[in-house]
Amino acid sequence: MEQVVVETTDLTKSYNGFIAVDKLNLRIREGEIYGFLGPNGAGKTTTILMLLGLTEPTSGAARVCGYNPTREPLQVKRIVGYLPENVGFYEDLTARQNLRYTAELNNQYKKTPSDNGEEVEKRINNLLTTVGLSKVVDQKVAEFSHGMKQRLGIADVLVKEPKLVFLDEPTSGIDPKGIGEILDLVVKMAKRKVTVIFCSHQLAQVQKICTHVGIFAKGRLVAEGSIDRLGEETAAGGRYRIEVQVAQPSTNLIKLIKQTKGVKDVMGSTADSLLITCNSDLRPQIAKTIVDSGSSLIGMKIEEASLERIYKKYSREG
Repeated sequence: MEQVVVETTDLTKSYNGFIAVDKLNLRIREGEIYGFLGPNGAGKTTTILMLLGLTEPTSGAARVCGYNPTREPLQVKRIVGYLPENVGFYEDLTARQNLRYTAELNNQYKKTPSDNGEEVEKRINNLLTTVGLSKVVDQKVAEFSHGMKQRLGIADVLVKEPKLVFLDEPTSGIDPKGIGEILDLVVKMAKRKVTVIFCSHQLAQVQKICTHVGIFAKGRLVAEGSIDRLGEETAAGGRYRIEVQVAQPSTNLIKLIKQTKGVKDVMGSTADSLLITCNSDLRPQIAKTIVDSGSSLIGMKIEEASLERIYKKYSREG
């Protein structure tokens, strides 16, 4: 079984009577890309600070790669990377020099008595190539654009070979091409068994790469799981949407489909497709109605779960 990298039990943090995180229970496994979602003030940042050992919980417990962040913060920091929304570097140093400095701070050059640093230098070169900065390795960071600094930030969190990485709005202020490249880098991290906690307000990006999500509201985790499972739960109560492709759909066919028990609405999507809203998965019944009417059924699928719809549902409930 895959290793549990992050585990919390009733983790709680309060400030002068205000509960910022309320009895949080999390289990995040190795290699997952886990989306932290929620409005500002929902408890995401406070949770990250507790997991990093930067603030103590009021009650409850947390384990990160088997360590207690409160009692063993140095052990946690050695194996965890954190990329804040506003990345900070020594701007009078080059990209390569900044990564060397991070490696030195984390004792990467002195892992063994015989280590002369060749492995770390090779890792730095490979990382700068991976994040698309191979042509500017000796350029001062002061000359970098925001997007270039974000790329360097990803290389910076990976230089110490972490087991867990926190990414806070990593695509903020980046052009569409750069966003796609950074999301690809995140996916590559997970393939290398690096667990990623991805904090973003860009729901389309979260839906594209995250394996699981946790939705926070008012300090509580109000929903947690895979997007598919949360989508199925959200679909309850009349929110299944089935797209049907039919050769020349007629007014009579639409009328027959509307008469199917459980169908709430039928709309024409394109010249040969219909969008059907119903209170359960009625694909077998709808297919039978289409065939019995003499129409040609070309294709049928349930509309993919929308993370935006899931987020709105659980945020309201929170």
